[in-house]
Order: sequence, then structure tokens, then C-alpha cells
Amino acid sequence: MAEAISLDVVGAEVLALPAPRPATLFGSGTVGQLGERIAAEAIGVVVVDGPLTPVQQRNLERAWNCKVIDRTGLILEIFGERARTREGALQVELAALSYQRSRLVRSWTHLERQRGGFGFFGGPGESQIEVDRRQIGDRIMRIRRALEGVARTRGLHRRARQRVPYPVVALVGYTNAGKSTLFNRITGATVDTADKLFATLDPTLRGVTLPSGRRIILSDTVGFISDLPVSLVAAFRATLEEVREADVIVHVRDISHPENSAQRDDVHTVLRELDLDEAVDEGLIEAFNKLDLIDPDERRRLVNLGRRDPKRVPLSAATGEGCDGLLEALDARLAADRKIVDLTVALDDGAAIAWLYDHGEVLSRVDDGLSVHLRVGLDAANAARFERRRATR
Repeated sequence: MAEAISLDVVGAEVLALPAPRPATLFGSGTVGQLGERIAAEAIGVVVVDGPLTPVQQRNLERAWNCKVIDRTGLILEIFGERARTREGALQVELAALSYQRSRLVRSWTHLERQRGGFGFFGGPGESQIEVDRRQIGDRIMRIRRALEGVARTRGLHRRARQRVPYPVVALVGYTNAGKSTLFNRITGATVDTADKLFATLDPTLRGVTLPSGRRIILSDTVGFISDLPVSLVAAFRATLEEVREADVIVHVRDISHPENSAQRDDVHTVLRELDLDEAVDEGLIEAFNKLDLIDPDERRRLVNLGRRDPKRVPLSAATGEGCDGLLEALDARLAADRKIVDLTVALDDGAAIAWLYDHGEVLSRVDDGLSVHLRVGLDAANAARFERRRATR
């Protein structure tokens, strides 16, 4: 993560921590030994892979005479660089201000923006923002109101899609698993696909036609990471609502990563925090991505697994191999939810009748002069959309 924002990592250590110290987290001996190395090598930033209290952060900065940040601070710095849209910037700023509000100590009464981030590293020559608790609180309230407006706008867009309407398929996964590359491969879009953490912070939606002719809306979402702070999940609520509202969730996994099983568990944890336990328990569609980067034996094993289990699709978003199989799996999942319904529609409601022909399989039709009686095969998502459509007329 440190390298993701161009920091030059000169060393990393795993430290035993029998009992965390309230004042400094580490014992005095460890603090002293690290302090000698930091001074000798003129290290400017120390990143602790875990949470630091404001007191621990302040005391370590004094002991080591350098900037000290924890895991949350580093993630926020990365997010600050990645945010491109107004919504993304607001979400990152909300999380950053909530984090900073508890860290206003006498030795740090101002924040400095640097490289588009949120100033956890400090540095002269950039614009300076004088803040205190009241000012931060006021700004947080304004951002929350703005994001509530974003959520309302998204809700209107979702309702508009429900009237159109098409099933929504959300791509989720660990950061840098290849979601955006897969999204671009399937949709022909040009979402940023740089090989870096959190390249996507803002959701992107595109229409896709499946092999059966069924239309869906595909959504690319922010990547997850282990030990993602709850405050960040909350800040990205508007973005993650796209996942909560999806009809089908595709979990994109970097199968070439040595820790891909642990990454899967981390993604499941975040999905459960979004109240998506049912989707996880029923089994997500898993896209085993980066098939081109694994050895031949493991590749054969995954291909055979995919033949036995339609929920597991081995593919390479980079080369396109297996992507057709994912579209077929989505077709099968949506078809499996199909139900047969009997509907009566006014004869003059041509739009509703046409919609049923476009989005379902009309099995029988009887006209009585005033109404049309139809027996239609519809998947669960489209059946619910049709009922909502009728309710809004």
C-alpha cells in the first residue's frame, strides 16, 4: 500500500506485541531501537499496519521525530489520490475528517494537503487549512448533506432503471483483482485499469447484452481490502448501495495471488457488513481472474472445477479467455430465477404488453376485447420490476 502512493519503502519489520502499551503501542525497548534506525537512515514516514490511538500516534512522532500514520491513515491517503469525481472526493473527505477529528492535538493544529491526498504526511509549500473540532464538525455535516443528495439522486436513477428495466449485476472483489479490466472487456468501456490499489473509487454502469439476448446493467465498484475500517465502509455507503441493490453479485478473484483465499474471506466480511449475508450464503458467482498468470496444473484444475460448478468461472480479463463463460453463467443464474405468472393488462396499455414481450417469455395470450390475459415466464427481478411499474402508473 505504501508503494501505491510512490513511497520508497526502505524497510519493514514484524514486531512481537505481547501487550499493547496505551502510550506508545510498543514497548520502550522497541521504540528506542526503531528510533535509532529511523534517525540513522533519516526516515521521514513510519507506517504502522494497524490502528493507532491519537495519543499513541503523537507520542511515537515525538519519540521518532518523524511522521507516523496507521493503516487507516495510509488507506485514506491512497483514496485521496484516487478520487476523481465530486462524489468520490466527498466520500474520501468525509472519512478523512472523521479520522482527523479525534487527532487534533496541540502538536498538530493544522492540516496540509499534499499530492491531492489528505496531508497525513505533512509538507510545506502546499495550501494550508486551519481547522479545529468545530470547523471539522461543520464540514462533516455539510458533506453528509451533500452525500445524502447523492444517495437520493442514485435512488432516482435506480427507480428509472427499474422502469426501463434491466437486472443489475455488480462486480465486487479485493482491490486490484481485475474488476475494471473485466468490466472493460465485457462492456467495451474505458474505465481506468492501472495496476494499483483502489484504482476505482466511483461506480460505473454500462449496459450489456447476454448470449440469450437479455439485457443487463453491469456495475464496477470500489475494491475491498482486509481490515477495512468501518468508517470507510460507512463513508462509501452511496457507492456500495449499488452492490446492495444488485440482482446478481459477481465476485472477481485474483486467482494468481498467493493470499486469494484470505482475500475471498475479506470480501465476504465486507459484504456481510452491507447486510448481504443471504447473497454470500447462497453462493456468489466467482470469476477466477488472471488465469493467464498461473501454472498449467493449477489452470487445468480450475478449468475442470468450472465445468463441474457453474458458479465458478475461470477466465482472464486481460486476454478475454473465459469471459463468454461468465456471460453464460449470468444468463443461467437469471434464468434459474424465472417464474410463471398470469397477468391481465388493459388492451390499450401497449407499452406494458411490449415490455412483457421484450423482457419475458409469453407462453399464452387471450384477448377479450378490453384486456389481454397473458401467461409469462419472468425472472424474479423482472417480475418485481413489472409490479413496480404498474404501481407507479
